This record gives sequence, C-alpha cells and structure tokens, in this order.
Amino acid sequence: MAAKKILFLTGDFAEDYETMVPFQALQMVGHSVHAVCPGKKSGDTIKTAIHDFEGDQTYTEKPGHLFTLNASFDDIDPASYDALMIAGGRAPEYLRLNSRVIEVVRHFADAQKPIAAVCHGAQLLAAADVIRGKRISAYPACAPEVRLAGGEYAEIQVDSAVTDGNFVTAPAWPAHPQWLGQFLARLGTEIKL
Repeated sequence: MAAKKILFLTGDFAEDYETMVPFQALQMVGHSVHAVCPGKKSGDTIKTAIHDFEGDQTYTEKPGHLFTLNASFDDIDPASYDALMIAGGRAPEYLRLNSRVIEVVRHFADAQKPIAAVCHGAQLLAAADVIRGKRISAYPACAPEVRLAGGEYAEIQVDSAVTDGNFVTAPAWPAHPQWLGQFLARLGTEIKL
C-alpha cells in the first residue's frame, strides 16, 4: 500500500473524538495527514468540544482538548491530496461560510477523490452542493440539510457508517470503527497483523 496524503478540515469546536481519533489513526497506518483550519496556520491550536449522548433530546457538550494544527490552510493545494476528511461538531457550521473551503470540498468531489465526513460534516457537503443523488449519513439533526441538498439521508445506527461512491459518512463518533474502516478500504489501505 502506498501512503496517501489526506487533507483534514477541522475548526474551533469540532468534536474532540471526531478530530483526535481519525487524525491519529490515519497516521498510525502510515498516511500523511495535514490538519487545517481557515485563518490558522501550522502550530496554531483549535478548541474542541466533547459531545456525548446522555439521554437528552440532543448531545451534551463539554470542553475538549486543544488540538494543534500541523499545516496552514492558506498554503494547501487540494490537487496535491489523495483524500479529504471532515471533522464533525460545530466547526462545519462556520467552515461552510468560507468560500475557499467550499472550493476545496468541490475539488475533491469533482475529482472523485475519497471524502469522509462525520456528524455535522454533512453541513459542509450540503453547502458545497456535492451530494445530489448520494446516500449520506450525518447527525440526525442534519437530515433536513442532506435532503435539501438533494442527498438521500441514510438513517442508520449511531455506530454504523455508509459508503456511496467516494463518500464515506457516519452519524457520530461511536461509528469510528465502521467509518474509519470504510474510509481505509476506499483509500486502498491494507492492514496486516
């Protein structure tokens, strides 16, 4: 397996587990992962939030860890990356307002490169208008946005994921085993123990 170069879009108040775990797991299997956020450069940090499911109508939110970015958003060239990963949490709601972020997402979709999005990451996919006719999972509160963007909302268990073409999506961090496994398969990553 050739190592892949992955662009990881995240931002302030991205979900902690949906940022830390995929970033580290992809590096663990040998991929190069560049974590970026608009307006920030390599070495800057973002604040994360821990979302948990404690029986309320929606998730609860607690302060997470500081996450250090390892690349500068202004310096990225999407054409030099093999795949895109989008963290969930509240970050996508403001990332989708950045026209350069939208251009980046469209580049990956138009080039049919693998795109992994979890939780509220579907807000970014919907804003970029790249999911028409695709089966997309997300946090259930994002279902209307997926449908309004012409996607088919995949109502699956919180620990499941779905792949449709180059898109690998999941509702939240409990899906990490399925979501990351499907993304690694889409990348052609083989793990031998």
